[in-house]
Amino acid sequence: MQTKPEFRKAQLKRLTAAAPITKQESAGLIQQLLALPQWQASRTIATTVSGPMEVDTTGIIQAAQEAGKTVLLPRVMPHRQMAFLKDPGAAHRITSKFGIPEPPYEATNVNQRPDLVVVPGIAFVPATGARIGFGAGYYDRFLAQYPGATVTLVPSAMNFAAPAWPVEPFDVLIQTLLTV
Repeated sequence: MQTKPEFRKAQLKRLTAAAPITKQESAGLIQQLLALPQWQASRTIATTVSGPMEVDTTGIIQAAQEAGKTVLLPRVMPHRQMAFLKDPGAAHRITSKFGIPEPPYEATNVNQRPDLVVVPGIAFVPATGARIGFGAGYYDRFLAQYPGATVTLVPSAMNFAAPAWPVEPFDVLIQTLLTV
């Protein structure tokens, strides 16, 4: 078994090569998400602005807004923490140190509690809920304290029958994994 850094390096190369297929699979995964009872019952959705090798979250953001849901996006905070803040819209997002668009900091906007978190990552095991992210641990730290619903959209390039990376006790399992 590879170490997490070794796995991430190899998986990111695979995801880059598979990006066109992942984009094709995005619409079907988003349709599954919109049909979930957790989605339908939620008033506040947390997601991220996707990168080129991820499921395209533009459709998630648009569907949430059209349904009258509040959209929250992650913002990197001090001490390796993450908070979800209201999405100010694409024109008002700033770019984080990781190159990810995020809301600007406003103290009154920090304590948002999403009903549903759409969790990103680079590889998932649908049978167990295991995931591996990009390596900074922001989502694991947030999810360890989060009592609500979690879901992940798993394109074929991110779907693993068993973990090919070490799953640690602090790795938070995802509740619902949608696959193609």
